[in-house]
Amino acid sequence: MVKRIAVYAGTFDPITNGHIDLLKRALKMFDSVIIAITTNPKKTPLFSLEERVALAKASVKGIKRVKVESFSGLLVNYLKKKKAHTILRGLRALSEFEYEFQQALMNRKMFPEADTVFIMTSPKYFYVSSSMVKEIALLGGSLCECVPAPVDKALKAKFSKKGK
Repeated sequence: MVKRIAVYAGTFDPITNGHIDLLKRALKMFDSVIIAITTNPKKTPLFSLEERVALAKASVKGIKRVKVESFSGLLVNYLKKKKAHTILRGLRALSEFEYEFQQALMNRKMFPEADTVFIMTSPKYFYVSSSMVKEIALLGGSLCECVPAPVDKALKAKFSKKGK
């Protein structure tokens, strides 16, 4: 029997409770999910790639059938390497759909066996984004409902150093 593997790729700078919620919901549809953390040349991350991987691993500890890895290069090449055919993406707003749709079509063009599955964000996390989380942390706000405990701790440590 072929395993249904989904790859949930992104920068995850940092991983949020919205990401975790989407991951848990995806596990109802797939045998396993790989959180594939990458760099994006268009973004300047707060956390290093190694830190983002460590934070994601700590945040999903205890959730079965999940792996956290890093990769570089094209996502479709990573899919082929992992023998996966499904890309998992979350959508918060209609404005995200156009970009995500374009990405899905390009990935499909490069790897025709690949499909992208879009999961709508739960209303509870609709407003949560990694960018917003970093801004709130910078300004000293509470993030307990937005991020897993290891991320909350790492954000506080990161911004307490910047304030010195």
